[in-house]
Amino acid sequence: MRIILLAACLLLVAAEAQAASRYDPTRMSCDRVQATIARQGAVILRYQSTRVPGLPLYDRYVRDERFCNAGEVRTRAYVPSADTRSCAVYVCKRPDFDHFRRRFFPRRH
Repeated sequence: MRIILLAACLLLVAAEAQAASRYDPTRMSCDRVQATIARQGAVILRYQSTRVPGLPLYDRYVRDERFCNAGEVRTRAYVPSADTRSCAVYVCKRPDFDHFRRRFFPRRH
């Protein structure tokens, strides 16, 4: 019985890890990248850096803020695709309140 419970737990962990689909945007058109994100809600895009050869880059890209964690907002980002160097997508980020504060309440010396 313990073996069955252990196997079931391991299957649940493996299924949860596979929840976000992974794609290489450089093998897809920009329209297809955006449509895939719109259809699935959140995906992981992985591609090679153009500045540092051999360095893989990846992030989680989302359709809207419902796919962000609490306290995060959706922010525009760009990834390379098969037909363009900068395909517009969205990522979740924590707001930069320091930037807001510095802009509207500058320190005076």
